[in-house]
Amino acid sequence: MPAGAAVSRALRLGALGCSSIAARRTLPAAAAVGELALTAVAARSPEKAAEFGGRFGATAMTYDELLDSADVDAVYVSLPTSLHHEWARKALLAGKHVLCEKPLTLNLEQAEDLAELATKQNLVLRENFTFVHHPQHTRVRELLDAGRLGELRTFSASFGIPPLPADDIRYQPSLGGGALLDVGVYPLRAALFLLGPDLRVTGATLRFDEGGVDIAGHALLTSASGVTASLDFGFQHSYRSRYELWGSAAALSLDRAFTPPPGRQPVLRIEEQDHVEELWLPPAHQFELSLRSFAVAALAGRDESEAAWLSSSVETARLADEVFANAAGVSDDRVVAP
Repeated sequence: MPAGAAVSRALRLGALGCSSIAARRTLPAAAAVGELALTAVAARSPEKAAEFGGRFGATAMTYDELLDSADVDAVYVSLPTSLHHEWARKALLAGKHVLCEKPLTLNLEQAEDLAELATKQNLVLRENFTFVHHPQHTRVRELLDAGRLGELRTFSASFGIPPLPADDIRYQPSLGGGALLDVGVYPLRAALFLLGPDLRVTGATLRFDEGGVDIAGHALLTSASGVTASLDFGFQHSYRSRYELWGSAAALSLDRAFTPPPGRQPVLRIEEQDHVEELWLPPAHQFELSLRSFAVAALAGRDESEAAWLSSSVETARLADEVFANAAGVSDDRVVAP
């Protein structure tokens, strides 16, 4: 459905959890999507739910009330990662479509469980990786497929952010915290998007803080066709959000790959031995695009295309598990084998 097209009715959305990403990005974007209507919000405390409800024009509810509500067609889950599987599962069993913040789950087993349940229930289940909806990545893949870079040899990606406040839940292992599941999954998902699903982790390192949470890491991957991928991520860095594809004929790089502001005009930089070319692309609001894609899919009714979305989420979880399994741990200046 084209942006701005009229809809006969809107998908009634309930927000389960009042997170920072919900407040800053997702719910403001939802207000601009004509195919969506936020009808309910739920939080651990009635006060938080009431504050969010007042801010976004929705009814404050408890978690269970939201799942039971006849005024909710779909649930947006933005709880701590450790609660994603439990509440996404409950929402699917309640007959609601689900848009879940990334990562979908803590591990592959949980991701497979949700994918199987969504299929059985004939419901749409999406992981809210908004960046894959930005047209800049589709353009990159088109250039790859057209042979603009020659034979692809390597892919490298980085997503790092400065240290977070000490009380941030991403420093709490019990809540599913850690750099891999927060920022590391972006390069993993980008590798899947651009290189295909036949990826394997061949090496990894994770750096842990004194509380036992991973705060930075590096992973090496190989595709079935022999393309190698080098991925860096963490909470210890100056900000970086970029990737590069290096082929036999040229290299392509993209900055702000995962978090471009809505007004940013992306630039694909293509470098050859004696030539540099810059392709300027139109700006796009990836949160609105992700929400609209989810709403349109849910309103139309689940079709065969949803299998690809579920497969991508399962494959991302598999790769994250492989990074954990392959990783040597670095802590207190000591290296410990996995």
